[in-house]
Order: sequence, then C-alpha cells, then structure tokens
Amino acid sequence: MNQQVSVPESAVGASSTSGTVSRRRQWGSEKRSEPLSIVHPAPSRRKVALGRLAIVVTILGWVAYVVSTILRELAENPSASFRFQLEAVFYLVVVTFLTFSALMYLLARQGALYRFRDHRRVPRGELDRHFARYDESITVLVPSYAEEPEVVRATLWSAALQEFPNLRVTLLLDDPPFPTDPGVLARLEATRALAAEIEGRLLEPSMRFTSALSAYQERLASDTPASDELPRLIAEYEAAAVWLETMAENETVGDHVDEFFVDLVLMGLARELRLTVLALTAADAQHAAPDPDRMVELYVRLARIFTASMNTFERKLYASLSHEANKAMNLNAYISLMGGRWHKEKAANGVVLRPATEHHVDDLEIPDSTYLLTLDADSLLLRDYCLRLVHLLESPGNERVAVTQTPYSSFRGAPTRIERVAGATTDIQHILHQGMTYYGATFWVGANAVIRKRAIEDIVEVESVGGFDIKTYIQDRTVIEDTESSVDLGTHGWTLVNYPERLSYSATPPDFGSLVVQRRRWANGGLLILPKLWNQMRERKHRRERILAREILLRVNYMASIAWASFGLLFLLGYPYDSRLLSPLVFITALPYFLAMGSDLRDCGHRFSDIFRIYGFNIVLLPVNLAGVLKSVQQAFTGEKIPFVRTPKVKDRTAAPALYVVVPFLIVAYSLFTVWRDVVSENWGNAAFALLNAFLAFYAIRAYIGLKNSAVDMVLGVLNWLHVAPREPRQQVSPVIDKAPEEADWEAILYHGDRRLNRDMRQGNDRRRRISVR
Repeated sequence: MNQQVSVPESAVGASSTSGTVSRRRQWGSEKRSEPLSIVHPAPSRRKVALGRLAIVVTILGWVAYVVSTILRELAENPSASFRFQLEAVFYLVVVTFLTFSALMYLLARQGALYRFRDHRRVPRGELDRHFARYDESITVLVPSYAEEPEVVRATLWSAALQEFPNLRVTLLLDDPPFPTDPGVLARLEATRALAAEIEGRLLEPSMRFTSALSAYQERLASDTPASDELPRLIAEYEAAAVWLETMAENETVGDHVDEFFVDLVLMGLARELRLTVLALTAADAQHAAPDPDRMVELYVRLARIFTASMNTFERKLYASLSHEANKAMNLNAYISLMGGRWHKEKAANGVVLRPATEHHVDDLEIPDSTYLLTLDADSLLLRDYCLRLVHLLESPGNERVAVTQTPYSSFRGAPTRIERVAGATTDIQHILHQGMTYYGATFWVGANAVIRKRAIEDIVEVESVGGFDIKTYIQDRTVIEDTESSVDLGTHGWTLVNYPERLSYSATPPDFGSLVVQRRRWANGGLLILPKLWNQMRERKHRRERILAREILLRVNYMASIAWASFGLLFLLGYPYDSRLLSPLVFITALPYFLAMGSDLRDCGHRFSDIFRIYGFNIVLLPVNLAGVLKSVQQAFTGEKIPFVRTPKVKDRTAAPALYVVVPFLIVAYSLFTVWRDVVSENWGNAAFALLNAFLAFYAIRAYIGLKNSAVDMVLGVLNWLHVAPREPRQQVSPVIDKAPEEADWEAILYHGDRRLNRDMRQGNDRRRRISVR
C-alpha cells in the first residue's frame, strides 16, 4: 500500500507542449501568476488592533463557554448521568485543544504583523559595502532524488546566479548510480550533466566581467584619467542584462513554475541590473559619477553574479558513506567530507574513502566553507537571497544565530485546484513562521536555509558503522529532520531566525497522491521530538536564559497540534454529543480564527472564501494526518526508525493509497447519517454542523481528488491487496570452502573475513539439516 503508482496523465488531463508536460488548467484553479511582493506591506494600525482584539475575543469566548455552558450544566444538574458528565469533560477537552491551536495561530500571526510593520530593508549600497572585500565562502547543497532534470536545472540556475564571493554549488545526487532501466539511466545522465553545463554557460560572462574588474583596478592604480569610466561600466551592466534577457527568451515555458523561473529569477535579475543602468546613465547625464570605491563595488557585483563553481556528488558511489534513504543523511555524507582530502580505495564492497596521507591525482578534495545553504531540488531562490541572509548572520547581535531562512512561498498560477489550495496553506504557514520568530520560537523549514557551519559542528554525533565513522549533523531519527535539528541547536545555545521577506519559492504537490506522501511525512515525528524540547528547556534554564511561556506554547503547538487537532476533529465528526453542550459561544470563539485566516489568504492573493475550501481540504486529509501521528506512536513503542518516503515527482498522476480515498467518502456518509439522526431527535445544532461537514468534505473529494480518480485509486488498491508476489526460488548456497579456486570470490573473502565465511557455512549447514529431515 505504500508503493506509489503512476497512472496515465490523461486521467488528470495533461497535455504535452514542446517536449514538456503541463497539466490542463482546471476550473477553479489559480489565474493569477504574478508572485507577491518581496517585502511584505506594512500592516495598518487598524489591522494590528483587530489582531489584538481577535486574541482577546478568543480567550474570553472560551472562558465564557466554560462558565456558562459546562460549569452551569454540571451545577444545575448534579444528578446528571455519568455519561453526560463524561461527555462534558471530553467535549471540553476537545474544544480547549482546538481553541488553543486557534489562539496560537492568532498569536503567531500577530507577531508576524509586528515584524512586517517594523522591518526596514537593507539598502543595496549597504550590501555592496559589506561584501566589497569579503572573502568568506558559502556552499549550496542541493539534495536530489529521482527529480526531473528540468526541475533540477532551474534550481541550480537560481543558486548559481546568487551574487556571492566564493560560491560553490553542489548537486547531491541520491539516485541509484547504476540503473538498468534505459529511461532511468538517460534521466540520471542528463541530471549529472547539469552542473558542468551551467558552469560552461557562465564561463563567458564570468571571464568578461572579471576582466573588466581587473582592467578598472589597473587603470585606477595607474591614475589613468577617468573621463570615460562611467560609459564603460554602463556598457558592462547593459551586456549583463542582455545576456540574461537572451537566456530568458530562449527558455521553454511549459508550466507556471517555468514562467516563474523566467520572469522572477532571470528577468528579475535583469530588471535589477537595468535599474543600475538607469542610475548610472542619469549620473552621466548630470556630469557626475560614483566615487572610485563605489565603482569597484559595482564591477565586483557583476563578476560575482556570473561566477560559481558547480559540481555533482553521489554518496552512493562510496561504500564508506551512509546510504540511509533520506535527505538528512544525503546532506550529512557530504558535510562530513568538507575541508578534507580523501583517497579513493577499491574494496570488495565498492569504493571507500580514507583520509589522504599522500597526494594522488584522483583524490577527492572538498573545500570547507563558512556557510552552507541547503536547497530542495524543486525550490527556487530570488536574486539576493544569499547576500541578505548572510548579512543578517553577520550583523551585530546575531553571532549565535545558527540558521536563517525565508520560509518558502508557493508558485502562483497553479493549474489544479488541489495545488492551489495546498499553496494557500503554504502561504499561510509562511506568515506563521515569520511570527514565531518574533517570539523566539523559530523552527528550521528544510526547503531552504543558510546555516552557520560552526553551529552544526556543535551538534554533530559520530557513530561507527562497519568500521567507518558516520557523522550526523542533521538528525534523521524522524522524517522531519529540520524540526529535530532546530531543537538540538537550541539545546547547544544557538538560535534560529526567519528573514521577513519572500525570497524563496517551492513546488506544491499537484495531485492528491503525492500530497498524501508529503503530508503523512509532515505529521510523523512531532510527538517524538517533544521530550527533546523539555531537555532543551532544562539546559537553557541551567544557562540562566530567559524562557517565555509563549515560546514554549508555540513550540508545543507546532510539534503536537496535528495530533490533537486530528483526533479532536475525529471526535467532533463521529461522536453524537449531547445538544446541551453546544453553544453559540463555541462559534464566537472560533470566529476570530477564521476571519483572521480569511484576511491573511486575501493578503496573499487568494480568496477569502478559501477558508471553507481549506476546512474541507483538512477533512479529506484527516486520515493522512492520523496515519502520520500513529506512525510516530509506533516508532515511540518499537524504537524502529520510520522509513523516509520522498514526495513523488512524476509527470503522471500519483495514485493515492485506497484507504485515504475511501475514508473521506465514509466521512461524508457518516455525516449524512448524523444529519438524519439529529433531525429526528431535533438536535439542530449538531445537524447543521454535520451537514456543513458533509458538504465541504464532498466538495473537497470532487475538487481535490476527483470522482473518476477516486474510483481508479480504489480499484488499484483492491488489485494491490489481491496481488501476491511470486516467491523467489531459494538459491542453493554452498559453503565458500567447498568452492573451486576458480569460483571463489577471493577479494570478498579477504575483505569481509570470517563474517562472510560464517554466513556461507551457516547457509550450507542449514541446507544439510533440511536434507537430513527429509
């Protein structure tokens, strides 16, 4: 049931244009393709005041409900049945947890409003001055597994065009290195060629602008008259803008992500360079010019934009590195090699890397760097991401900031309804993550981040596996490695900060099957990390750090709210609570949350009415979230690590497991049954709630899964359940000592020693026992 099945693209209406596959635009999808502004608009005083009022109304509404309904009913009916008393307690617990989550939303949102109101963007000139004579380095790590080459290409380009000195971009390919399928091999080879292709294309402009910088510095040193310096600089900026514009014109635009890459990554940078051309042209017209130091900074900027070292690394080529199937260990394997020179040694189980004691031509040398930038292979960075985030890390007072990021936003113009509504939830999360930083409760969101390498060296764990040291910087104990590493960093005295701008974008799953994999993974692990949070609090108290209650509450809500919200919604949907427990105060308590979310959705370019679509969306995802929570419970009891399941990135639709398709239909059916039962018993409040749930859940099924796709996935689920894989014939293994010299694997015997010999002898002895029993 965990296998992802790719069904024909015709099932979701895809079309192919110019060799790229794009999905047919659905009714109700997103028409707007223009992204939001990089800098958040400053909220008005009215908006900030209403945010405070929403928090107060939520708290007072809950208190009023407890006093006027729960306590009053129990006080006025001392002889009430035990069942009613139990129902009252459980209903209060459910309402309290859901109200708490709503309150944390409003609190985080209010923090975001404060940050957006107070944020002042660092001027371009200050960035130029800070990095003018800068010699620190940054390594961009792009972990990739089974991604389409065109997707990876856009990501690598967005990283390569970052303006930063000593920029090194490394694609961490995690695909099996020797596939037998011709199609898979062709895709892998195309992906392997990307780094060299991009570096080759950057070579010409890099050489041109580096030479222009050197020539200007020589003229400056020789006191050559500077009468024509400004036209030369204008010509260089003009050439850079034309180069980017020409590249943009030659790009194939197959979908909304391609459109974003062309318009915001390439043309966005070109427009910024042309803005500089405008400023320099105006200075020339006014017979003025920047001073020589400023001219150097402007030349340096051009050279750095088009200079990047590109390479590819595949950890699975080396037997001495961890091959754990998750993104964290892909990153850890490379980070553990940084700053060293490694000799490749052939062994029976593959190539192993050992510290090089002597120089060899084929040694693997991996430079160290001050900063790391981790970037998912389906994410894109805007032009000055590196500059602004590193500038933040190096600003006074931020010496103990370990990780900074801009929580990613969604690509606009989503062609499917489910991608649009999932993107809307992503944009809401962007706001909440910004607000959590206001209260010191930042969590690392793994799609993109700039990391101070010294910080993760503080939390590294070393384990000996098969005689090799395996270093773990980013934890892989759970499938939400970024969240756990956030807690580890806090335990060691480091902090995290979200940069209050929109500088990164990431893809949203375009169909229900791939969304199931992503959201089930997100729901798994938060409960397991909670004990680490308590340990962090103890360590921080020991260091006499000030810990505010709101930080703890936001962190606990972030890690555990999926669990209690899922079970709470399940109880509300399934259990027929006594009508005496219902009150308009429950609706009034929840109203500020929904109004605030609707306002946030509208500010993010979505629709206010999307609050209802998101509610139905969450009902459909209820079994997915519950499955993720139960996986966490399973890992807590068994101690076995839950496998990391990557979100499928396929051109065809990913079939969802039948269980996650059947359960939403069961929710609709049960809600309709509840409507009938409550109408008969004249429980009108419950009937209205059940009718709303049935309508929104059915709308979500039809809009986000599709009735036809639901039928296909159910049939595939039944077929998978009935299918029994044929048992492979048992191989007759002879003990190694019985093999002829010409047949024995002498290298394996010498490398593995008695472990392999004992295994083979044990298999031979087992065979002899079976023969004797017969």
